[in-house]
Amino acid sequence: MTPRRPYLVRAVYEWILDNQLTPHLVVDADYPGCQVPWQFVQDGQIILNISPTAVTNFVIDNHSIQFNARFSGSPHRVIVPMGAAMALYARENGAGSMFDAEPHYDNPQPVAYTEESEQPASTSTDSESQTKKPKKSSGSHLRVIK
Repeated sequence: MTPRRPYLVRAVYEWILDNQLTPHLVVDADYPGCQVPWQFVQDGQIILNISPTAVTNFVIDNHSIQFNARFSGSPHRVIVPMGAAMALYARENGAGSMFDAEPHYDNPQPVAYTEESEQPASTSTDSESQTKKPKKSSGSHLRVIK
């Protein structure tokens, strides 16, 4: 049988969002293939805010959880192999789920990265940003009424 964890992660994530709460993912940062900002790892774990307002390019597949996020203003590509996902809970009330150990994750396999994961979190370089002209704002459709 296939592992349960990817299905549980997706279900708990959707349930937390449906209740207008903030999903936090507890990650085993020492798990092979785990790509997280190490300066924020404590005791081999990191807790990540994975709400849609905190991350971009968010993907949950059967092998990993991947997204772009900013940590102290610096962009990072985060890759969490499914075996490294330890728990998913709501910040506001702690409701959520811890994930049981599964034999499938005892011998980690390399993570199959999505197309987005091969792209750096910030794709523009300094020379590109200097040559591009900023888009002109057409102005707001709102106006002040006195």
